[in-house]
Amino acid sequence: MAKSKVDITGINTNDLKVLSNKEMNELFFKLSCGDKSAKEKLVNGNLKLVLSLLKKFNNRTDNMDDLFQIGCIGLIKAIDNFDLSHNVKFSTYAVPMILGEVKRYLRDNNSLRISRSIKDIAYKTLKLKDELTTIDGIEPTNEEIAKILGVDEIDITLALDSLKEPVSMFEPIYNDGGDTIYLSDQLEDKKENINSWDINIYLRDAIDKLKEKERKILIDRYLMGKTQIEISEEIGISQAQVSRLEKDAIKNIKKLIK
Repeated sequence: MAKSKVDITGINTNDLKVLSNKEMNELFFKLSCGDKSAKEKLVNGNLKLVLSLLKKFNNRTDNMDDLFQIGCIGLIKAIDNFDLSHNVKFSTYAVPMILGEVKRYLRDNNSLRISRSIKDIAYKTLKLKDELTTIDGIEPTNEEIAKILGVDEIDITLALDSLKEPVSMFEPIYNDGGDTIYLSDQLEDKKENINSWDINIYLRDAIDKLKEKERKILIDRYLMGKTQIEISEEIGISQAQVSRLEKDAIKNIKKLIK
């Protein structure tokens, strides 16, 4: 369970000042007039905003002191770029900049070393998804992004997967008050599964015997990582129909490999 409070070394969060909107506007006006002390007051008056956003990352193993410093960098960037004339609350403007700075730091310091080319595809994909969603109001599919970037769709899927955090084999995934089930309990024991080679052959044969639409849905869902909504838009049927065809395909495979 995530902690409700973020502890930062050397900072008593109870003593941190919170600025009112009026105080904030006055300080931004002074800053625009060249009062450098106003910037320090703005930073100190918004540290609680940074701390409140770090609660989202409290379940991570990262050093929270480091994340706090990164969040403060995002806060300073927001202060430097904020424009009072836009009539927007500072917190509304600052939150995405602070979160963006922290998330960028976490991606670049992932415990798994990912090649720069894969990271570049992932970041370009995320940027394009945000831009096209803002313009069209609909999130583009991985296939559409792949065409724009000139890469294979599987490259997009793998690049996005590379940004996900690794999970420990001993991560608890279920507890009903009795024995805890860990991720390792759900992993295949290859020493015990001596017939896995045969099963793979049966499975491949079963998939080949499916109807073309069922086979495409299974490949798109479980190999390409597409959502049912993405598939429904591509083949021109409803999400409910995709769901039904997916269930039918799985049911037919089970019958074929028995």
